[in-house]
Amino acid sequence: MSPTEDPAFADLALREELLRPLTALGYEEPTPIQREAVPPLLAGRDVLGVAATGTGKTAAYALPLLQVLAPLPERPGTPTALVLTPTRELAVQVSEAVYKYGRELGARVLPVYGGTPIGQQLRSLERGVDVVVATPGRALDLLGRGALSFEALRTVVLDEADEMLDMGFSEDIEELLSAAPEDRQTVLFSATMPSRTAALARRHLRDPVRVRIERPAVAAGQVPKVRQIAYLVPRAHKTTALGRVLDVEAPTAALVFCRTREQVDTVTESLNGRGYRAEALHGGMGQDQRERVLGRLRAGTADLLVATDVAARGLDVEHLSHVVNFDVPSAPESYVHRIGRVGRAGREGVAITLADSREHRMLKTIERVTGQRIAVEALPTVADLHARRLELTRAALRESLLTDELDRFRSVVESLGDEFDLVQIALAAVKLAHEATGGRDGEDVDIPAERPGPDRDAGRGTRSERGPRGERARPAGGDGSPTTRLFIGAGRSAGIRPQDLVGAIAGESSLTGRDVGGIEITERFSLVEVPADKAEEVIRGLRGATLRGRRPTVRRDRDGAGARGSD
Repeated sequence: MSPTEDPAFADLALREELLRPLTALGYEEPTPIQREAVPPLLAGRDVLGVAATGTGKTAAYALPLLQVLAPLPERPGTPTALVLTPTRELAVQVSEAVYKYGRELGARVLPVYGGTPIGQQLRSLERGVDVVVATPGRALDLLGRGALSFEALRTVVLDEADEMLDMGFSEDIEELLSAAPEDRQTVLFSATMPSRTAALARRHLRDPVRVRIERPAVAAGQVPKVRQIAYLVPRAHKTTALGRVLDVEAPTAALVFCRTREQVDTVTESLNGRGYRAEALHGGMGQDQRERVLGRLRAGTADLLVATDVAARGLDVEHLSHVVNFDVPSAPESYVHRIGRVGRAGREGVAITLADSREHRMLKTIERVTGQRIAVEALPTVADLHARRLELTRAALRESLLTDELDRFRSVVESLGDEFDLVQIALAAVKLAHEATGGRDGEDVDIPAERPGPDRDAGRGTRSERGPRGERARPAGGDGSPTTRLFIGAGRSAGIRPQDLVGAIAGESSLTGRDVGGIEITERFSLVEVPADKAEEVIRGLRGATLRGRRPTVRRDRDGAGARGSD
C-alpha cells in the first residue's frame, strides 16, 4: 500500500471470515478509531479510547475479540468476552453488530438486560455463548445467580464508560471487574474522559494504549443554508408539537430524526394516526425493507420518513423540504449531518428542532460551533394552526379555479342559487373543502410553554442535581406527564444510595437516569417517582434484580405505607 492510499480492513491482518462479512455490509475502509485501536487489541494490549458516538467504536473492539475465537467445537461453553453498555438499546445494537461481523465464525452472541424475562437469557447461557453484551445490573445479577461464568473470560469491554458512571453503575462495574480474571484484556471506550472515568481506567487497565479521536471541526461554511428554527416544548408534549409543526409547515416531504428505534416506531405510529403517510427507517430493518421505504418516499406515496441517524446516513431525496429533530442532537456535527439532508444543490429547506428545557444549552453549543443562529420561536398556537389551514384551503381553491374544468358543477350552483345567495353557497363550499382536508376547528388545544432550564449540560441528569433527602431538583412529571411512586423495601440500613436506585432502574428497564424523579430514602425503605406508564415495567425489572446484595420488595406505594414502614 502506498502512503497516499487509504488503508483497507485487509491491512489490519483480520481473518478472512471477518473480512467477507465486512465487505458484504458495505464497509470499505476502517475509520480512524478502528485503524488506531484494532492493531494493539489484536496484540493483546489494553486500550483506553476516547471517541464520539458514531465513529465506529463497536467494530474497533468487536473485530479483535472475534478474531481470537477458536473453532466452534473447541470453544468453552462460557463467554470469552463481556461487553458492558449503559442501556439495553445499546446492548441490542452492539449485539446485532457483533453477530453480523462474526456470522461466518458462528459467533454466539447474547444481549442481556433488564426489563425482560430472565428465563430466556438463562437458557441461552446454558446452551453456550461466546460474547455477552450486558447492562451492568443484569450482568451482576446473572453472576450472583451463578448463571454467568467468568471462567473462560479473556476480554472485558466498557462501552460508553462515562455514561455508565453517570447512570450510577460505578459499584456494579467495580464488582464485575473484580470478579473477572486478572490476566484479562480490558478495553474502555468513552466519549469524554472526566476524572471518574480516568480513575476507573487507572485502577483496571494495565499499561493501556491510548487512542483519542477528536471530533472533526465544523466550519461555518459547511452548514447548509437553510432556515433553522427551534421550539421549546415540554417533553410530554413533543409528539403533539411535532404534529402541530408539520400541520403548519405543510412540507412537501419531511425527514424526522429520532434517537432510538423505539422512538422511531412510536413517532411513526402517532403521525399515521394524525393522517400523515409516515414510514419508519432504522437499523433494525433489512436492506431490502429500507430500500422499499425510500422508494415510497421518493415516489411520493409517503410524506414523512421517521429515522435514526444510522439509517438516514447519506440519504438524498430531491423533493425533501424539511428536516425535524425530535430531540436536540448530542453533537454539533450530528446536527450538521442531519440538516444537510435539505438545502442540497441550491434547493431551499427548513430545519426544525424540538427542544425541552434541559436541551436548550446544547442548542447554544451548536450555534457556537457552527457559527449560525438557530432562531428559538414560540410554538404555533391553535389560532396559528387554524389560520394556516384556511390559507391552505384558499390556495387549493385558487388552484382549482385556475386549472380545473368546473362547468360540470354549474347546474348544482345554479339550482342552489334559486334558494340561497351565491356568497352563502361559496361559503358552504369552502367549509366543506376545508373540512375535507382535515381543517376542523375545536380539535386542538394549546401546548403549555416551556422555559429554558438551568445552564447545565443538556440531557445528562447527574447526581449533583439532587436536592435534600436525595430528591432530584427536577422531578419526573415536571413537564406535565403523570408519575407514580414506587415502594422499595431497602433503605439506608442496607446501604442504599440514590445512585443505586437510579442505576438499577436504568439497567432493568427502558428508562434512563433522567426519567427518574424524586427519591426519598429512609432507614428501612425507599420511595422513587417514575413515569406512571412505565411503573409496571420498572417493578418487573427490579423484582428480578439485586440491590446491595439483596432482592427487596418492590411495589406501588400505598398511601401511608411509607409512614408505617411496612414491607
